[in-house]
Amino acid sequence: MNHAYLTLMSAGSTSTTSGYLISFIPIVLVFVFFYFFIMKPQKKQEKADREMRDNVDVGDEIITNGGIIGIVTQVKEDNVVIETGGDRSKIRIMKWAIAKVVTDDDENSKDKV
Repeated sequence: MNHAYLTLMSAGSTSTTSGYLISFIPIVLVFVFFYFFIMKPQKKQEKADREMRDNVDVGDEIITNGGIIGIVTQVKEDNVVIETGGDRSKIRIMKWAIAKVVTDDDENSKDKV
């Protein structure tokens, strides 16, 4: 009698173990989805932005995160000096504040035509 009881108990525990594994699969799929569709593209964009900021040269026209448009006159380790407006005022900004390099876009569009 004990042998039959142990056999029934072991069969029941395998079905509950597989039930736990089956309920764990959707959680794993959610993490895989977030990695490939959210985290990986974000890291790719951050890498492209970092390369763009590291490749800023004197004479490039840039737009800052605040909307200021200027021409780079000096590049340092972590900041740049830009010249804005007709009165040629100079502003020192951090490299992380550069949103877009306009000069490179103009050159790329001319090369494609």
